[in-house]
Amino acid sequence: MTAKNWIAVASAEHARLGRAHRPLGFMQVGHGKQAPLKRIKPGDRVAYYSPTTTFGQRDELQSFVSIGTVQSGEPYEADMGNGFVPWRRDVVYAASHEAPILPLLDAFEFIEDRSRWGYRFRFGLFSVSNHDMRLIARAMGVAHEVLGL
Repeated sequence: MTAKNWIAVASAEHARLGRAHRPLGFMQVGHGKQAPLKRIKPGDRVAYYSPTTTFGQRDELQSFVSIGTVQSGEPYEADMGNGFVPWRRDVVYAASHEAPILPLLDAFEFIEDRSRWGYRFRFGLFSVSNHDMRLIARAMGVAHEVLGL
């Protein structure tokens, strides 16, 4: 089965927590919902786009902050305290640097109307082509081979 590519959306604060987690990084989407994670399979690639730095704030960032490969296993619950038990998937994140999205907009295949480029991100998780994932990886300083592209 061919690996798919996904863009997940979260504040940089939240995406960085998943990237820094050890021994494996993790991903959460849709405020911890399970259903979107069931669409993702081991070997799939994910890039996190962050419209803001801090959850719930208007501190605009508009950058890709992490990129990696989903690991084996099914989605699982993780107790974060205060009754919040989100669903996660394990991810090995590549060493990368954050990259702004604006210089990439005209090259992306998934953007049909540049004047409404942010529309797809409202869904929190969506698939993209190998071409688009390569653009993101290159902008983040990650060799395609690291992601199996």
